[in-house]
Amino acid sequence: MQDNLQILLDRIRDLENELVEEIEKKEKDFSYEIRRRKVCFEREARRQHRALVKKIRHYLLEAAWLNILTTPVIWSCLVPAVLMDLVLTVYQSICFPIYRIPKVARRDYIIIDRHYLAYLNAIEKLNCVYCGYFNGVIQYAQEVAGRTEQYWCPIKHAVKLKSLHNRYRTFFDYGDAEGYRKRIEEVRQAFDDLKEQKPV
Repeated sequence: MQDNLQILLDRIRDLENELVEEIEKKEKDFSYEIRRRKVCFEREARRQHRALVKKIRHYLLEAAWLNILTTPVIWSCLVPAVLMDLVLTVYQSICFPIYRIPKVARRDYIIIDRHYLAYLNAIEKLNCVYCGYFNGVIQYAQEVAGRTEQYWCPIKHAVKLKSLHNRYRTFFDYGDAEGYRKRIEEVRQAFDDLKEQKPV
């Protein structure tokens, strides 16, 4: 059964890599390339994008008034996100070397690149920066938490989870007392697969 689970997880990882490759093919379709993590559009594509920018006054006039009213609520979530980002970074900087857990590369999760899109106005760009940052912090937190859980409590849940973090596959089956006692130290240090991953 464990072999079947590993086969399925390997297939999922292969599909994720295939998805990334397909997304990268879009670079040519939409006339851009990435240089040192910066998106560079061809001149003609930038010109076409600028022609499609919605002026801020039109954007605001066409916006649903409830969307505008809820903006402060959305932006208030930024405070705990920044705090969580800071706490996670300090936490893993102090604890991960002690536990011999590879550190999570924050820059692999917090991606802010939509502001390069010339067809977005200033408000849309700001919103995109917010979403890229906030969702990146959540993914960063999930990876830090997953690695921590692998070290401290690598046991699968009995109840089916809605989604699984990528460290979950290394966990012991729920109820596998013998495996847990025999191999806990091995699983706590089973991070070799992180060295094999292609950068995304």
